[in-house]
Amino acid sequence: MSLDYVRLLQANNAIQTIGDDTYWLCVTRTVQESKLFPVPSYMLLSYLCCYYRYPALLRKIEGRMSAEEIGDRARAMGGKFGNLPGWGMPTFFLLGREILINFGLLRPEDDAEDVAYVMDFWRRFKLAQQREDGHINAREYGQRVQLLPERRIQRFHADLHACRNGDRLHKAAQAFLATVSQYGFLVSCESRCTLNNSGPYKLADNRELIIRDFSDLAQGDYPWLDGVADAVPYPNLTVTMEVTDCHFYLMDDWGSFESKPEFTAEKLTGIGLYTSDVLTETYMPVGMGSAEELAQTFESLTDTFRTATTELWKRMAGWSRDQMMDAGALTYFSLIKDFAHVAGVYDVDDWMKIDERADRFRPLLNDEFGRDFLGELVGLVDLPSQQLHDYAMMQHNNRPARYISYIPHSVLNGDVPPGSGHVAAGVSHLSDKVDRYVTSAGALTLSDYNARAGAFQPAQMQPPYRYLCDASVRSAPASADVDALYRLEQEQSRLLRGKGAGLTRDEIEILRENNA
Repeated sequence: MSLDYVRLLQANNAIQTIGDDTYWLCVTRTVQESKLFPVPSYMLLSYLCCYYRYPALLRKIEGRMSAEEIGDRARAMGGKFGNLPGWGMPTFFLLGREILINFGLLRPEDDAEDVAYVMDFWRRFKLAQQREDGHINAREYGQRVQLLPERRIQRFHADLHACRNGDRLHKAAQAFLATVSQYGFLVSCESRCTLNNSGPYKLADNRELIIRDFSDLAQGDYPWLDGVADAVPYPNLTVTMEVTDCHFYLMDDWGSFESKPEFTAEKLTGIGLYTSDVLTETYMPVGMGSAEELAQTFESLTDTFRTATTELWKRMAGWSRDQMMDAGALTYFSLIKDFAHVAGVYDVDDWMKIDERADRFRPLLNDEFGRDFLGELVGLVDLPSQQLHDYAMMQHNNRPARYISYIPHSVLNGDVPPGSGHVAAGVSHLSDKVDRYVTSAGALTLSDYNARAGAFQPAQMQPPYRYLCDASVRSAPASADVDALYRLEQEQSRLLRGKGAGLTRDEIEILRENNA
């Protein structure tokens, strides 16, 4: 598709909204400095990798599966598909572009087709992923993410196990959440790329449901988990949490939240646990047969993650700075690698290597430069490319600045060359990846994993179900197709199996009470 005026206007609109969102996130969220990893420096390295590689990798993915189909699939599983990857994909790419513009190695009009394509992919993915709430990101929804359809919320609601502060399940859940969060923080090189929150959903006047996804927990894509996470049985885990007397008034694209009053341990009154990946029909329950089974599952997993955390600390403690740079940069760069997995086109060299064009900047990215340049780029917004005329006023701070440079519309005065993005040779200071990937179908080789993923289509994605949304349910509640769709979702439910469409929230609450 050639770059015309409409696509260019849409691309610049995407650039503007992403910039406004990212500035707000960077100046309102807390940031913790790592004493182990050179985080600002590896972030800059990752952005450069994203700029150089994303156009070609996204086109490779779309050779097998469209952005909008990936968005539809994303509503039925955890992994790297949530609001955080949805924000990171265009943002990291654009920040890499902004770095190169300020280095004098790129002009805003360069690679215009590639920039427009990445923005177009993002828009199609996000509109499909969030079709139930009708927004493109949390910012557009007033910092809220309600991407799940009613039938899935109903299942999560019905199958919650009640817990109270001090009982076995509550203690086990709290210990698990703390342990897996610490483990995920280390897996992602002291970032939060393995954790995502979404919601809230209203269960009652004083109760809300939030969804917490943990990803990349088992031996899989990251070479640094080979020999460390071999005993972790699930690649991804999703925790559903019922919270009482606490309203989540903010849930942003980083998965951060704020509530009134503060979400403290005693406000957790219901809990559930699921796993999913690109080979599952939907979220699959884990240890959900009873409250006792779930408590035991949490306790067992907590022990497993504590052991893995210790082993990972030992490995990382012996790393060189280059190894820490590689692992951190690859964590950020590969934030959307599950897009390649779901399409069945994942390649280790695509996603677990530093592009040689980005790697040439490594000598520049010392701790001082990384800290100061990143601060100017994402916080102070005072790089030369970010300055506008004196009459302009940036959203949120009123300075004459723009977070990310537009594609100049004058690019249309000449012939716009086709996209030139490609995957160049890659380098890595990390150990070679072991060909073993823990999935919902067991441990697979990558070729087997790709073959299975490429051939798999969940039942709810097949005709006539894919395009049945909540609006379809409201317009034809007695439809046989709607009822069949709800029954497909309920096949994995402890309390709703076989009940079909038409249940109200209050009726589900009565089911919970009767089965307590």
